[in-house]
Parts: sequence; C-alpha cells; structure tokens
Amino acid sequence: MILEALGAVLIGFAIALSATRWLPDRFPARTLTLATGPVAALLGALLTRSILGPGHPVQVTVAAIAVGAALLSVLARPPRRRLRRPAPTLKGHRTA
Repeated sequence: MILEALGAVLIGFAIALSATRWLPDRFPARTLTLATGPVAALLGALLTRSILGPGHPVQVTVAAIAVGAALLSVLARPPRRRLRRPAPTLKGHRTA
C-alpha cells in the first residue's frame, strides 16, 4: 500500500513536471500545477485501490495516471494568440 501510494505521487509529479515543461504558456501557475499532479494521482490510486481491493497494482497505476492527467487538464488554459488584429470596419455602416 505504501509503495503504491509513493509510486502514485511520483507519477503525478512526473506528469505535472512534464506538463509545465512542454506547455508552459498553458500552465502559468507552476506551483499549483506541481501540487495538483501528485495529489490527483494519489487520489486516483487510493480510490481505485478502495474499489478493487489489494492485488491489482497495474490497474491502480493506470488509474493514477488517468486521474492525474484529467485533473491537470482542468488547470490548462487555452493558448494565447500572439497576433491580434483589430476587426475591419464595415464600409457604409453607421456606428453609434
């Protein structure tokens, strides 16, 4: 149980670290991302272990990865547009 929990925390930290490294503009709050990953993976592992019971380490690991990635995706922001152009004005259209 302790090794599964520690493994889930390490997996969550690895997912969070890779998310902040590969997509830094989508995860601006690095500390929040690095804290959410391990907690989410641990939650997924503990929830799966409580449902399936002991003796299913592969399923617990897969659930830790899935829940960690899913909860990190909640923190992701859409990419910023670098190039912004003003909208063209309509000719012959009156504006108030």
